[in-house]
Amino acid sequence: MEDGWDAVEALAARIVADGAAAGLPCVAAQSDLGDPAPMTDRDGRPYAERFPWPAVGSGYWHNRQLALRSTFLHAARIFAEPIWYADGRLGSWRPTRLLDAIDVSDVGTQFGFTGALIAPVHLPAGQVGAVVWVTDRPIDMAALFARHAEAMFTLAFRFLAAHAEQVAPCRTTVSAQLSPREAQCVRWAAAGKTNGEIGVILSLSVSTVRFHLRNAAGKLGAATRARMIQAATSQGYLGSHV
Repeated sequence: MEDGWDAVEALAARIVADGAAAGLPCVAAQSDLGDPAPMTDRDGRPYAERFPWPAVGSGYWHNRQLALRSTFLHAARIFAEPIWYADGRLGSWRPTRLLDAIDVSDVGTQFGFTGALIAPVHLPAGQVGAVVWVTDRPIDMAALFARHAEAMFTLAFRFLAAHAEQVAPCRTTVSAQLSPREAQCVRWAAAGKTNGEIGVILSLSVSTVRFHLRNAAGKLGAATRARMIQAATSQGYLGSHV
């Protein structure tokens, strides 16, 4: 996997360089917001040790609760497009009530940030990551966002997707499609039905339902029922009809 890691490292260097060139010299990144451990390179070293960040946040990656408490990362979880922060507000390139509902009024006072560009990265199997570029200097975020958001969003996606493939290859190489019957069983499982109830609905034995759900979980690279449903949702198997 050496060539893959070389690509990740090249993208990591661009993450820092392009942010600095745009006027956002400080960077934080996490490829999986559900993982309490920091995102690391091929040698197991946290990228947070290598990426520049304001002195007030030195060692911030040791806080395992950060991903739950950060309003920027909360925004990345619920919104999948580039996000700007300025003057105590969040926004994007279109109006959205999702970001309007997040209170970031004290971010400037608490951390000293004057501007930020947040790139949410929603990956297969329900994995969500983010790259956050910030500055503590005066900046015209409206102009910066209009000029750089699309390119930096694409760069963040490439970086985190490439990293995810290196650290969890089994998750990103699963490509088999669910059969119609497997998809049916997963949809009913997502609706909260037990195996017995699914069997009654589909006129199948409980053992047959288990068989289809095991196959579906294997194809989706999921070890648990909850993860299977999450992966099936992210891959578009769970529509509005069962």
